[in-house]
Amino acid sequence: MNRSAPRSLDQYLQQLREELAGEDAALIQDALYDAEEYLRAEIAAHPDKSESDVLELIASTYGAPDEVAGAYRDTEAKVKAALKTPVRSTHRTGAGGFFGVFLDSRAYTSLFFMLLSLATGIIYFVFAVTGLSLSAGLAVLIIGIPFFLMFMGLTRVVALAEGRLLEAMTGERMPRRPVHPSAVQGFWARVGGMLKDRRTWSTLVYLVLMLPLGIVYFVTAVTVLSLSLGLIFSPLVELSDRVGWLDRDQVHLSPAWMGSLWALPLEVLAGVLLLTLLMHLARGVGRVHAMYAKALLVAPTSK
Repeated sequence: MNRSAPRSLDQYLQQLREELAGEDAALIQDALYDAEEYLRAEIAAHPDKSESDVLELIASTYGAPDEVAGAYRDTEAKVKAALKTPVRSTHRTGAGGFFGVFLDSRAYTSLFFMLLSLATGIIYFVFAVTGLSLSAGLAVLIIGIPFFLMFMGLTRVVALAEGRLLEAMTGERMPRRPVHPSAVQGFWARVGGMLKDRRTWSTLVYLVLMLPLGIVYFVTAVTVLSLSLGLIFSPLVELSDRVGWLDRDQVHLSPAWMGSLWALPLEVLAGVLLLTLLMHLARGVGRVHAMYAKALLVAPTSK
């Protein structure tokens, strides 16, 4: 579809947004940030020319919106192909598909994310609650507004860092650039835009809710992991008891019947099945949490 060349920065960005419609929200945010950063720098470097003249000049170097959108699509496809986990030749039916989760690296990184989420949840919760409390307490003082604005700016930095962590753990595409501050609007206009931005408040919601979510993730992972490994290594416990290295009755590790020879194979099998289910659960939790995080931390694709 033919369209007129953009005559202003806002038109260029709007056309680029339209050309990228349907792409990942994180990709669109990165593309808009890069384009706006480059175009503003070029406009500032040519104060003797109008904005439309600079954009016409840039079209031959940086590219028109449709060309830039195509370049981002191609780059994204290459990056995804390079980072994609190699597909192993395993049967995807029956037992092969069920136990094949142990060959998926994302299952391990997602399990690590569940274990790490308690620590990050505490940090995020303390940061959000402390920042909001101090902002409210200092509101009556002249320092209150600057402190609140600094706190809101830091939440965006934390959100960007959380996105990079999630992308490394789950493989879900997250922003690698922040939302551009749009310096041309003026300071107070930018402040108003930040406060009106849904993502500003949804980020705070995400940081607060990470504590209860982190508790659930951590407790689930530790409980199931401990139980499954305990069952898997129960023969070693029984062997240690029989050779005198460990007194089962004294330390009360498990009921006496679990040391029976007929029960040991069943315990190992139950432990392996439980561990496999945990790996599936961890992979699912990673995917669902990444989608939840993207909904709250990533800028909407349309304005």
